[in-house]
Amino acid sequence: MTTTRTTRTGEATLFQKASAFEAGVWRSLFTLLARRPRVPEPGAVGFAYLEPVSLLIWVFIIGSAIEVPVAHLLIGHFVPWAPAQIIALVIGIWGLIWMIGYWAALKVNPHAVGPTGLWVRNGTTVDIALSWNDIDAIRVQKLTLPESKTVQLTDGEDGTVLHVTVSSQVNVHLVLFEPVTVTLLSGPVTFTELRFYAEDPKGLVTSARARLKG
Repeated sequence: MTTTRTTRTGEATLFQKASAFEAGVWRSLFTLLARRPRVPEPGAVGFAYLEPVSLLIWVFIIGSAIEVPVAHLLIGHFVPWAPAQIIALVIGIWGLIWMIGYWAALKVNPHAVGPTGLWVRNGTTVDIALSWNDIDAIRVQKLTLPESKTVQLTDGEDGTVLHVTVSSQVNVHLVLFEPVTVTLLSGPVTFTELRFYAEDPKGLVTSARARLKG
């Protein structure tokens, strides 16, 4: 028997995927500024996963912050046309704010362990909800995948393994009692095992096992 879950975003066209990603970035920026972390349910505890990519993102943010005024001055010097300066300035500021919003999306949407289940997330594009009745076992198991895609599928001993990676890394492995189907941006995915990355894998696994025993 296969259990079906539907995430917040169903199968989508390329335009719909881009629109959903863009909207999620700006929504996360607002959530960060409003200091309203996205909690899936009362009593849920969040577990971050941002650390492996945080430095790289901030390098881009700082680089963009430097680039905006420099580009504005250079364009003003070599292209003495006011609209060109304004357009470049708007694009530069938009890009800078977008990068901060992307960082915010990863920060305000943590994995969560709650009274009713476990949420595995990556920004606003991956939000997988599993009930405790779905999960047979969970453990810490570090693995580096050869590809850098956030969502990857591989063959496991008893079915398909869904990987939600951060910088090609996963360190939590959970096994389901039976196949579960979720609908991601790329479409429906059925899996029997789930691997994902958390900054504190031991803490997440300990918290999850306490819920499973309860």
